[in-house]
Amino acid sequence: MSSSYTKAVPVESTKNVIGGSFKPTDKKIAVVVARFNFESTDKLAEGARTALKKYEYDEERFDFVYVPGAFELPITAKKLALTTNYSSIICLGAVIKGDTSHYDYVCKAATDGILSVGLQTMVPIIFGVLTCDNIGQAFERVQDDDTNKGYEAVETAIWTSNVMKFIG
Repeated sequence: MSSSYTKAVPVESTKNVIGGSFKPTDKKIAVVVARFNFESTDKLAEGARTALKKYEYDEERFDFVYVPGAFELPITAKKLALTTNYSSIICLGAVIKGDTSHYDYVCKAATDGILSVGLQTMVPIIFGVLTCDNIGQAFERVQDDDTNKGYEAVETAIWTSNVMKFIG
């Protein structure tokens, strides 16, 4: 990768600290995957499946939903959130800059929409959408390890769901 970073790790919960954890949640997790730029999004989905298995989610504890592109992620996430069946919903997609301003509109719509759904429903809606200048940047973010952004989105979903459970 072109830049290095340190992954976030949960803070242990104590009497007056809510830190979250990677313990499986009470409800299922939904993963919504955009099929546009499927070479990248399929790898994001693979990373998510790997993390779900690592954190002891069997196939009865998660659902994958496929949509055409990143623009459709927010409405699908909202419909899933309103069912109240999920502790969190992960949105995975890849928007890669082209020669027109379409990239800007899709990125803004996906970002604003995903944020809005979480705030409206109070269900953690996790932003796992790659917004890249080129396909090379996308492939850097979907490696077959725990730096895969789909993998990281699952960690974020579990951790945030556990925090929300403690808050009530």
